[in-house]
Amino acid sequence: MGVEIRLIFVMPFQGRVFFPVLVAICLIATGGCSPSDQSAADEEKEFHFEQGNNCFNSMDYPGAIEAFREALEVNPHSAQAHYRLAQLFDTKQPDPAAAIFHYQEYLRLSPHAENAAVIQERIGACKQQLAADVLTIPTAPAAMRQIEFLTQTNNALKLQIAQLQGDKKNLNDYIASLQAAAKNNPTPPPGSPGYITPLPGDNYPPTPPATGNLSPPPAKLHTYVVRPSETMSAIARKNGVGLSALEAANPGVNPRKLRVGQTLNLP
Repeated sequence: MGVEIRLIFVMPFQGRVFFPVLVAICLIATGGCSPSDQSAADEEKEFHFEQGNNCFNSMDYPGAIEAFREALEVNPHSAQAHYRLAQLFDTKQPDPAAAIFHYQEYLRLSPHAENAAVIQERIGACKQQLAADVLTIPTAPAAMRQIEFLTQTNNALKLQIAQLQGDKKNLNDYIASLQAAAKNNPTPPPGSPGYITPLPGDNYPPTPPATGNLSPPPAKLHTYVVRPSETMSAIARKNGVGLSALEAANPGVNPRKLRVGQTLNLP
């Protein structure tokens, strides 16, 4: 199934610079399915990724770019989403700086990709185009803004990863300390030398709290009012929340049909 999607996506590029990509994909298909093929197929089943393919096939390239960016917000490690964005910025919505970034991310996430040589050639061509743009327009404001945006996004993702890793380490240390305390200080059984006979009203050994079917307190929700030209993914980035969490907090809202003045719940 994943191979068929790739062929449909690449067919518009026949006769142009991406013909070698089609040949590489055909060679991969004849060699059977490797674990990386299966992983790519799983990435291509993601809702926003499929939406991006549909937009591309209907020649809605801005919509395809937005959908593949949302796929990356759901799965920042999606090599296939980076590859689709690189192709779009390389040929359909020319932005050589963005194409270089997404090609490099694709190779970083798929270091053993069969089409790595072809991708390197496209990176070189994009660099030449970027250099030509800089010579033509000394400041290249659009390219600089794109590079700045991508740099800020990359730094924000690295910060989030570092914070999550720190939280995970603290939790693991806390669990280890509890296990060590329980091992070193076991409750002596009744009648043993270390057992303390409880007096009336004492709670020894401590009675564990009732677990029951206690529901956690509801999470406090904040709201946000949609402004002109804002998208669901832009609102999520602006407020520092994940796109999937924002969509879950607003189950009745269509991300494609936001209205100015509409109120959204922020988790």
